[in-house]
Amino acid sequence: MTKGKILWVDDEIELLRSHIIFLEERGYVVEKVTNADDAIALISQQNFDMVLLDEMMPGKDGLTALAEIKESHPFLPVVMVTKSEEESLMEDAIGSKIDDYLTKPVNPSQVLLTCKRILESKKITGERISRDYVSEFNEISQSLLGPLDWRDWIKIQTRLSEWEVETDQHRDLGLKQTLRDQRRDCNVEFAKFVEKNYPLWLHNHEDPPIFSPDLVEKYLAPLLRENHKVVFLVIDNLRMDQWFAIEPLLHPYFNIKKDFYFSILPTATPFSRNAIFSGLFPSEIEERHPELWKQGDDDDRSLNRFEHQLLDLKLKDLGIDLRPASKYVKIIDIKEARNTVNKIASYSNIPLLAIVVNFVDILAHSRSESEVLREITPDESAYRSLTKSWFEHSYIFQIIKELARRNNTVIITTDHGSIRGMRGAKVKGDRETSKNLRYKFGRNVKADPKQAIIVKDPAVYKLPSRGINSNYLIAKEDYYFVYPTNYHYYLNHYRDSLQHGGVSMEEMILPVVTLEPKSV
Repeated sequence: MTKGKILWVDDEIELLRSHIIFLEERGYVVEKVTNADDAIALISQQNFDMVLLDEMMPGKDGLTALAEIKESHPFLPVVMVTKSEEESLMEDAIGSKIDDYLTKPVNPSQVLLTCKRILESKKITGERISRDYVSEFNEISQSLLGPLDWRDWIKIQTRLSEWEVETDQHRDLGLKQTLRDQRRDCNVEFAKFVEKNYPLWLHNHEDPPIFSPDLVEKYLAPLLRENHKVVFLVIDNLRMDQWFAIEPLLHPYFNIKKDFYFSILPTATPFSRNAIFSGLFPSEIEERHPELWKQGDDDDRSLNRFEHQLLDLKLKDLGIDLRPASKYVKIIDIKEARNTVNKIASYSNIPLLAIVVNFVDILAHSRSESEVLREITPDESAYRSLTKSWFEHSYIFQIIKELARRNNTVIITTDHGSIRGMRGAKVKGDRETSKNLRYKFGRNVKADPKQAIIVKDPAVYKLPSRGINSNYLIAKEDYYFVYPTNYHYYLNHYRDSLQHGGVSMEEMILPVVTLEPKSV
């Protein structure tokens, strides 16, 4: 089977016979012409996979031929081969959308490497990915049989997320279902791990993971004490795999340092985001700042309206007195995003600017109710792709690039992730029970302990008490809560919807990333 059909254009083609034989012995078909006009004519008559084009030829030169080839066949790879090492010529070739540039004299191995990179890179990369993933699959599967600590789980979640993003570019390898199955198996064990260890971590454990309440003190405070201009960007409901999808867009502008932390439970905005800004667990907020945590405020619709006050109180506790004071912006629509872009010049001189972005969370919730969005995002791969597309064309990206230009340090994180709810878990509760699908609180709320963590004593999880006999349920794995009334209707209605609030690697293990602007 041929590896590709190559057209080699050179007025001294006979001197390259050994190179051509070298390529043919390795499975390539090579057609030879000695001038640009014959090459252009042949390209219009036959299909080629690649062109090797001499730059200096009698008559029409290589750059002129390149322009004509790209005009008629814009996706045909062309490699310029030249004796010249002039930088201006290289720039002209690059500007004409050259695919590679070789300087004479070229050796056969050099030409072969270029051909492999252009014609076989996807196949070679796919083979490597398949081989490496089999090894990784076995390693992760084996690790699930032994004791794991929270660092091991961060590593597992990181590797699975990286594999998911990498295989997005190689869907024909057939690894997606294997990855989904392995992630499901991991989440079964992860739920057991969290149920056993989470209460221990919260009460004088000697080696707990970084939690939501730790972020301000660990990541913001040191920078503020060193007088950095810091922007704290919280993108609501951004999973680790989504971060890996958008990260490459930021590399041209920033040096990036990644870290990871655990969201508190429930993995829902009223709990986890308030914990981030306050540096406190929910029960501690209620105890210390009751006016900022009122009954009913654990409804998502409250929009966490006291986050700025909680942040300022935390900074005060840390002995950080900012002059001028911190600024807080919540971007929930395009109007506010545009307004923030227009004000970023004035914001950039503030010691601390906190920005909350709700788009990804809105997208996740809207998918449950929109057939169009379900069609656009049928699986996690499509969801990542849509998130990346949004980010690339968003005002948020404009803001971040402007901050890089103004030498601001940017810390990006999220309050929780999300998971596709695939299995229903029957729940029993009264009319006062909360409506969330991945967690519940109320009086004597009941569910199968195989499907949910049952928090009988909220204080153990540092959650606010809701009165006598009140308890919490936190869904495990990919379960979502459904009441027995009209069970099958709601089971089908919410199946395959993106939900959060429960225990899964996707919801709990999250990125916290420090971006330092690159020197211009």
